[in-house]
Amino acid sequence: MTTNSRSAAPLLELEHVAKAFGSHVAVEDFNLAVAPGEFISFLGPSGCGKTTTLQMIAGFLAPSRGTIRLEGCDLTQVHPSKRGLGIVFQSYALFPHMTAAENVAFGLEMQRVSKAERAERVRAALAMVGLSGYEDRHPRRMSGGQQQRVALARALVIRPSVLLLDEPLSNLDAKLREEMQIELRQIQRELGTTTILVTHDQTEALSLSDRIVVMSKGRIEQIGTPQDTYERPSSAFVAQFLGKTNDFTARIEGAGPARIVAGGWSAPAPVGLSGPVTISVRPERIGFAETGLPGRVAARIFQGNHWLFQCETECGPAIVVRPNDGLAQPGEGEAVRLAWRPEDMSLRAGAAA
Repeated sequence: MTTNSRSAAPLLELEHVAKAFGSHVAVEDFNLAVAPGEFISFLGPSGCGKTTTLQMIAGFLAPSRGTIRLEGCDLTQVHPSKRGLGIVFQSYALFPHMTAAENVAFGLEMQRVSKAERAERVRAALAMVGLSGYEDRHPRRMSGGQQQRVALARALVIRPSVLLLDEPLSNLDAKLREEMQIELRQIQRELGTTTILVTHDQTEALSLSDRIVVMSKGRIEQIGTPQDTYERPSSAFVAQFLGKTNDFTARIEGAGPARIVAGGWSAPAPVGLSGPVTISVRPERIGFAETGLPGRVAARIFQGNHWLFQCETECGPAIVVRPNDGLAQPGEGEAVRLAWRPEDMSLRAGAAA
């Protein structure tokens, strides 16, 4: 298993990378250092620049400016086929006239690997993705999940310095996608292959990544571990895009010491903040308490292992998620008070939008 230490020298570096198509700026001032063995996800909505960035790393697009280095070497003038990268596309891009084994062997043939070594590496790669016995099967006779495994084996068999994944699970149904997420992470950890995943699926990024690069409109909004990015979003965009969140309008009152006040809820205020602020709290971090922000349950929904409550408060609407622990839950129309720990919230200056 890889250590994923970012104290090591970066394997891949992007410095001030930008890409423009005419007057449209697709990627602007992208900076990232990727450690050996790290699993990075580029996460964001369609059109945010994540795929464009991946294509610049792969060499399919040339940066308008900036530098991309792999193991200290500038990739700008290196042909895509010479970069030593493995790529899995959203469409898998398997050759329909080739068997699974022939598809996996294709990159090794381009590398002029001997026939005997090629056969052994293909066998091992297919076994690694759970496709032993499928060597002679053509893609048209394979399920979507099996085709995805062949594409992954084809990318890994060449022993790439970096594995690039362009939304490879998006064509799978929800159950199979979850299974493949687990398998992909296990394979990546076992091999220690540095991996960059492009995805718009927040759950996928949270479950697979060592770090997440959240992008919006061609720019990086935040880089951090899944836990840090989820629990301490640096902007309103990150808070809203990476799962559900509640934004409450609050204010800073008093001085020496000042307090954050939201209705009947309050807590010590950080130094340097004043005036109106916005409190962001994840739904599962809010509880019902005897004291706190007054509200009323507008609706409640039973979702099996938890309850979801929609509440109205003077500081804004709220979604509360509470576990189904067998205890009595407040009913619709019931008055409640909402409370949360200061460490479970993030703050930003200005009123909630």
